[in-house]
Amino acid sequence: MMMIASVWDGAGQGWRQLGELLMAFGLSTIIGLERQYRGKSAGLRTQAIVGTTSALILLVSKYGFADVLAAGTVELDPSRVAAQIVSGIGFLGAGLIITRRGAIRGLTTAAAVWETAAIGMAAGAGLEVLAIAVTVLHFVAVLCFAPLGAMASAHGIAERGFTVTYEDGRGVLRDLLAECSGRGWAVASLAVVDGGAVRDSSRSEGRSEARLVTVTLSLSGRRMAEATSALSAIDGVVRVDRGTDEEE
Repeated sequence: MMMIASVWDGAGQGWRQLGELLMAFGLSTIIGLERQYRGKSAGLRTQAIVGTTSALILLVSKYGFADVLAAGTVELDPSRVAAQIVSGIGFLGAGLIITRRGAIRGLTTAAAVWETAAIGMAAGAGLEVLAIAVTVLHFVAVLCFAPLGAMASAHGIAERGFTVTYEDGRGVLRDLLAECSGRGWAVASLAVVDGGAVRDSSRSEGRSEARLVTVTLSLSGRRMAEATSALSAIDGVVRVDRGTDEEE
């Protein structure tokens, strides 16, 4: 018992450091609950582990080498280990970012993991007010900025990428370009990515096979939020996948 008490009373293993770890755990758990509730990939467990571990690494960096320090001989920079957290979390964030069919998803989630690490570092460094403030600002960003961003996108000029799959031989591409022109959307680029798929199609003259063509196009203009529904409504269009700038 005396040995345990001696260890507990040592530098870096007191109630203050334990409280900093628990604060990092609690704040990162709150962010994890928000991510979990919205169905994002890095949810409750990931955020809680990242935040708590970041706090522990920072505490190790601050107090973990006291037994080897000697005045005038050995001097250590307590920020040396903490600095590696930033680059290390970058690898974890990169794995959360997915690019598929012109859509980039996961940037906000990756940023949230990076943010959770910073909150854990702040808690571990004893900057409780800053840790709590950033946690509050997280919810301001993810909850309040979403409708604000949607409003700006609806009225501003934007550029979006789309992948459109349609039935060949029905003049769909002509109708698609006419729809874009009629709505004032400029076609920046257009490329055929797949022209060999075949599927059964039920038409008025009976059952037949329809060859599918997939093209990617980049559109720019106003009210781009309406593009997906407008392109999907064209007769012969089978599927529309939209690129996005809201990378959650």
